[in-house]
Amino acid sequence: MTDTPGSKTVTVNLGDRRYDIRIGSGLLASAGEEIALLLQRPFTIVITDETVAALHLNTLQASLEKAGISHDAIVLPPGESSKNFAVLEQLTDSLLAKQVERSDVVIALGGGVIGDLAGFAASMVRRGIDFVQIPTTLLAQVDSSVGGKTGINTRHGKNLIGAFHQPQLVIADIDLLATLPRREFLAGYAEVVKYGLLGDREFFDWLDVNAAALIGGDITARTNAVAVSCRTKARVVAEDEREAGVRALLNLGHTFGHALEAEARFDGRILHGEAVGIGVIMAFELSARLGFCPPADAARVRAHFAACGLPTTAAGVGLSSATTEALIEHMKQDKKVSRGKLTFVLARAIGEAFLTQDVDIADLRDLLVRELAA
Repeated sequence: MTDTPGSKTVTVNLGDRRYDIRIGSGLLASAGEEIALLLQRPFTIVITDETVAALHLNTLQASLEKAGISHDAIVLPPGESSKNFAVLEQLTDSLLAKQVERSDVVIALGGGVIGDLAGFAASMVRRGIDFVQIPTTLLAQVDSSVGGKTGINTRHGKNLIGAFHQPQLVIADIDLLATLPRREFLAGYAEVVKYGLLGDREFFDWLDVNAAALIGGDITARTNAVAVSCRTKARVVAEDEREAGVRALLNLGHTFGHALEAEARFDGRILHGEAVGIGVIMAFELSARLGFCPPADAARVRAHFAACGLPTTAAGVGLSSATTEALIEHMKQDKKVSRGKLTFVLARAIGEAFLTQDVDIADLRDLLVRELAA
């Protein structure tokens, strides 16, 4: 389909597996028309959670019916605690019980948890079926729905069991963001800021000026922010689909953030985006401490998150009891660990991230002691 006024399309260029990210207002109501083009038979299964189902499932079902597509739905419990083997088993069993075929396409309607679960299940059922992402949170629209990373959490850490499985289409309806609680929206905004900080200073400068409007509900600002974020991620994924190199830069803040989430046992005290935001602050503070980054840039990053209403310390999200050694142990399970050495995404300046293993554990420990005491 061609773009309508106010809508944008970003393409993830992966050769014969390329797919589009459709971004704009009112897209959920017309989703059936686009999904119909992907189906070999007029049938699909929607995977969602209880919270999203109450808000958006009827609209999607009406769109599917209008396009002549029969459908079924699997509704899972909401929240990060669902990203486990037990729920994954329940989901795969439900898909098989509904007789999903290898040529079918399933739909992930929800935030990052649903996208990760549905994508992982799709990668396994019948040895791989196609799926469409309809992300309903800002975090999912700019990050987890794009790039094909799927997975679940374990007691050892976040997303350590999973697969790369690209969607056939991503439909990011900006209107759906209006139903998000403010805390959820801000958590997603932290991922938006990340894109400016890792490689696009001009975008970060734009966010500095437009953050209030974007957070306040301005559709044009939100559409632009999602589109710019998706273009950045699409470009990186096309270059490095399986994170052998440059894609790791997208993990700015995640080494620290995932450690905080693991310390909280994924119990809801800290949202993923909140953890990433705090992790980004820590990454810039460590960069400044090691002489890579001007201290003024680190201070500006912290000030931006604070001005937007995001937590800037572990204590601010109920993790005041976290210890330095516990966080370091969690970091040792980070997916970027290579030959036993921690790999960090640090910065030379706002918009200039880089990868390094040249971090002395004593400097890391000192940084964590100071940040945990803040």
